[in-house]
Amino acid sequence: MKSISLIILFLLSFACFAQEAPSKRVTLSGAIKDKTSKAAIPYANVVLMSKDSTIVAGTVSNDEGRFSLTGITPGSYIIGVSFVGHQAAKQPLFIGSLSDFLELSVIELEEDSNTLDEVVITSKQEEVSPKMDKKTFSVADNIAQSGGSVLQAMQNLPGITVQDGKVQLRGNDKVMVLIDGKQTGITGFGSQSGLDNIPASAIDKIEVINNPSAKFDANGNAGIINIIYRKTKQEGLNGKAGISSGFGALWERKSNLPTIRPQYNLTPKINPSLSLNYRKGKVNLFFQGDYLYTETLNKNEFVHRTYDDGTIIHQQTKRNRDTQFTTIKSGMDWNYNDNNTFTFSGYFGSEKILDHGDEPFFNGDYSERLRLWQFLEDEVKTTAMATASYQHKFKQAGRLLNTGINYTYHREDEKYFFDNILPNSSGKDSFKLLSDEKVLDINVDYIEPLKYGRFETGLKFRNRQIPTNMQFFPGQNSPIDANAGGRATYKEIIPALYGNYIFESNKIEAEVGMRLEYVHLKYEVDPHHPTYKSDGYDYTQPFPNISLAYKFNDKNKLTAFFNRRVDRPNEVDIRIFPKYDDAEIIKVGNPALRPQFSSAFELGYKASLKDGYFFASAYHRFVNGTITRIATTVPGSNLIYNVFQNADRSSTTGFEMVYSKRLAAWYLFNLNGNGYQNDIEKFTVTNLYPVPSTFYGERQQVFSGNVKWNSLFNFSKTLTGQVSAVYLAPDIIPQGKIDSRFSVDLGIKKSVQKGKGEIFLNATDVFNTLVTKKEIQGNDFHYNSSDYYETQVVRFGYSYKF
Repeated sequence: MKSISLIILFLLSFACFAQEAPSKRVTLSGAIKDKTSKAAIPYANVVLMSKDSTIVAGTVSNDEGRFSLTGITPGSYIIGVSFVGHQAAKQPLFIGSLSDFLELSVIELEEDSNTLDEVVITSKQEEVSPKMDKKTFSVADNIAQSGGSVLQAMQNLPGITVQDGKVQLRGNDKVMVLIDGKQTGITGFGSQSGLDNIPASAIDKIEVINNPSAKFDANGNAGIINIIYRKTKQEGLNGKAGISSGFGALWERKSNLPTIRPQYNLTPKINPSLSLNYRKGKVNLFFQGDYLYTETLNKNEFVHRTYDDGTIIHQQTKRNRDTQFTTIKSGMDWNYNDNNTFTFSGYFGSEKILDHGDEPFFNGDYSERLRLWQFLEDEVKTTAMATASYQHKFKQAGRLLNTGINYTYHREDEKYFFDNILPNSSGKDSFKLLSDEKVLDINVDYIEPLKYGRFETGLKFRNRQIPTNMQFFPGQNSPIDANAGGRATYKEIIPALYGNYIFESNKIEAEVGMRLEYVHLKYEVDPHHPTYKSDGYDYTQPFPNISLAYKFNDKNKLTAFFNRRVDRPNEVDIRIFPKYDDAEIIKVGNPALRPQFSSAFELGYKASLKDGYFFASAYHRFVNGTITRIATTVPGSNLIYNVFQNADRSSTTGFEMVYSKRLAAWYLFNLNGNGYQNDIEKFTVTNLYPVPSTFYGERQQVFSGNVKWNSLFNFSKTLTGQVSAVYLAPDIIPQGKIDSRFSVDLGIKKSVQKGKGEIFLNATDVFNTLVTKKEIQGNDFHYNSSDYYETQVVRFGYSYKF
């Protein structure tokens, strides 16, 4: 009965934020020829009519007999072609929205009447895309998270959860994050990083792609999140300026352990932003600048460790963080002529982080402090990116050639200074890390419109190098391993080739694609390292994708997906250097880590309803070589080492449901539920660092998921409110489990100055209930952790469009 109730709960599903997308516009093109001579017919009349014979659009073929009709809304039409001396022809035409450009190929006219072949193109567009492979959300609609970071803006989006600073899709954090369709050093190549420091004020919309096609990189088995910066197409000078502020950690949720420095409270935030766009003639100039300063109680985790020999250790990790993040994105679109466009853009980001950390360690009854580990982290991350792209439009509308080159430089300059205070001694420790990442991406993409769809093909080449240098400076009785430092270099070369074929008819849609990817990775380690040696791997693998859809009618559609993807270990996953932001639970990479390969199946159904829609999908994903951290100890020590490893096989089987409905002119609600069976097979791995230690993992299973409810209130034409609630069910991880979490966010937005100005006020986690709790089980130990980090924040702000 309990299981049935839980399933019913998850069947009540949500999805909010994205309001209905504007109507799809399609460009229709073709060529007119004489059927007998095959000669082009210039100046033929082409008209597009509605079913009641009202003319919707019209044009005349050019000297080569070609024609193009732009801005056509999907629907049912009649196309008519006429020319002096030839019989006029008419034919029903159904235009859909899976393709922006439709090519009717050659239309032949003769003196006798001729019925053109029926042309069918499929469509429908809401927040869930017509192919049901993508959801698009406007950041401006997310009132409850206005003024925060991109990571915070994603917390309430359908299908997305946030855990340990990473976004998850359907409970999986193997997500590839793109910015304007590209991987960058801002958010990481093949992984995700820095999302909590990108101001949401810079972002236009967020796309969630659960079933990527072959034209996307194969990395990221959970899917893709594409963050799209603001850019406008209006003529002249226009833009938006804004400023937001706020306070977090409004009161102390859990008191510190004795003898450490106070934790942050009433932490200030400020985020000014400016967006400019100037378009005139053939040139469009754009600029986006943001500055974010925030103080944050970034971590406040209480851990209770119990060892099989009876030892008990209580510890707290408290991290007061000051962050300054500056971003500038600027560039130019140059429409050289109607067929050739060049785009040049640059990005600069500077992130400075100061962490003041305290870690006290106490015995079982708190009568003795065993260690006080205090640290100052001084970290500067600098990112510079240059992009150049070229688009050639052929005479055939929709036939495109896109080329681009993208170069990214990312420097990580990190210094740690420690005070290691023991009962009978104290010492000074430090380390310094310098990492320079250089990435060159080159891509070529070609699109050929067809009578019933399109063909896409392209290639991409990546060269990526990351030399790192870590220097340790241990003091007296230090837990730091002085021999674990040195130099290491990550080298990666990836050429890839893909092809996609898209077919559409009035009932059937299909997409079949294949990406062929070669990877050569080499990780060079200092030959004097006591544990690890140089390692690497290479592979040539196919990554197919298949999408099939059947339309019962204009309002009901069934879709099936299959894709194969990979998760390559990122450089930080194989980085050999121990990380000492925790003195006794130490994170370490593994250069022997290998990619994990996954295959996914999904069946989806969507029904368009009056003032809303319903969407449901069932999915299954299995992974070979599951990447995870494994915690082990070494004889004679209570230190725990968390090392990345390839476990065996894991799988997720579940369903996602979305119901969106406008019940009244003033009220819209969205409900999203995601329930899944998480299965981790038994496995055996050996951590080599600092000495070999083998872990045997038993099989684990759990039914988990999340429910998100969102309500939008239109109190008046200028006043809008939002209430969001999120529940995350308990879940498993390879060495334990994570407990349930729950939070509620509120927001209100007021339009002023005749719609040009806007003010907002919001509050996140209003009941202060969001706490991350975990249980970890090792071979000879187990521990429980509860992180009372800053989740409750009140923000307010103002913006003005001009």
